[in-house]
Amino acid sequence: MSRCYLAWAKDERIREKGADGGFVTATLVSALETGFIDIALVVAKKSVYEGIPVLTSNPEVVKECAGSLHGAPINLTKYVVEYAAEKRIGLPTKPCDARGIIEQAKRRQVNLDNIFMIGLNCGGTLHPLRMREMAADFYGLDPDSVVKEEIKEGKIFLVSKEAGGKEKETAIKIDELEQKGYGRRDACKSCVTKIPTSSDLACGNWGVPKGEEKKTFVEVLTAKGEAILKNAIDSGYVCIEEAPGEGIEMRRKIEAGMQKLAESWKERIDEVNALSRSGRFDFYVDALKNCIHCGACKEVCPVCACEKEAKCLDMNDERDSYAISMYNVLRIFHLMDSCIHCGQCEDVCPVDIPLTLIQRRFSERMQRHLGYTPGMSVDEKPPLYETELRWNAESMMK
Repeated sequence: MSRCYLAWAKDERIREKGADGGFVTATLVSALETGFIDIALVVAKKSVYEGIPVLTSNPEVVKECAGSLHGAPINLTKYVVEYAAEKRIGLPTKPCDARGIIEQAKRRQVNLDNIFMIGLNCGGTLHPLRMREMAADFYGLDPDSVVKEEIKEGKIFLVSKEAGGKEKETAIKIDELEQKGYGRRDACKSCVTKIPTSSDLACGNWGVPKGEEKKTFVEVLTAKGEAILKNAIDSGYVCIEEAPGEGIEMRRKIEAGMQKLAESWKERIDEVNALSRSGRFDFYVDALKNCIHCGACKEVCPVCACEKEAKCLDMNDERDSYAISMYNVLRIFHLMDSCIHCGQCEDVCPVDIPLTLIQRRFSERMQRHLGYTPGMSVDEKPPLYETELRWNAESMMK
């Protein structure tokens, strides 16, 4: 099924405003206008530090949401589950969005037949508060003057608007920023899934030849991907051409380089592994002792399929007075087979617990043991799911 193209929007306004030639925006607009989908889920840009998920059937709203936004690390899975159950929906998906949606589909929370995932290659996202600090401390900018951002060529570019309305672009190498504690979120630094191969299409600028920057490299991964692409072409919204062989090879090399860099960022997990058993226990106690049981981590988790009122993680249990909160212990084990390491839990934690690091240390070990990588394959069942179903059935019989 996999075929590769260079593609771009025919509408010059979409091509100019959208990232890499506006292909993703044009494809969603055409799908809405032709009735191919009922709704689109996009992110409205309020600033370079804030984005708001928008569910819309209005093509004009989709056009307004065109463009990249690395400073709003939102996972769209929960919005699909809550608001798009009975509708055909199209949406842009980072690798972690696609993986979350697939895990929810395996748990019968969504119908994948109705979901069209236009995947976005992802080198990482930035935490908005840290991004503001970075703009001030390293770029020497007033954070409120920054109007655009981009990650490309191993650098983070910030565009600021100076007095008189003139724009100024400043770039700093990602490695330089991240060695000083800034740059991408921790979850993104160590993520090896850079191309969303579990989406229907995989799109980005990796592999686009120099001089043709206003084009998108598109890989067709599924029959649904082929169908939504054909709809965009037939309705006159996008143009395509075969991707050149050197572009395909360039894309592969970029992905491999970013994966190698991600592996090197897993050193913090290795440091915890190297601790003695008592040292690890002390690390967990120290990290988790400030938990206030707000439940924010559970609320945003894209792979947790429990009902909101589920008692499996009762945060108000009076017995929860141990050195390590039982809420956190249960949550760690609850997600060991399904965690996609997106970092949403850590982003919303009000007391800054390093939840990504802790969950990753347990989850990766179990997933390797089970030979299962969550969210990467539609056909591969979660290894513990059949056991869970059998246990639930037996419990109901008692």
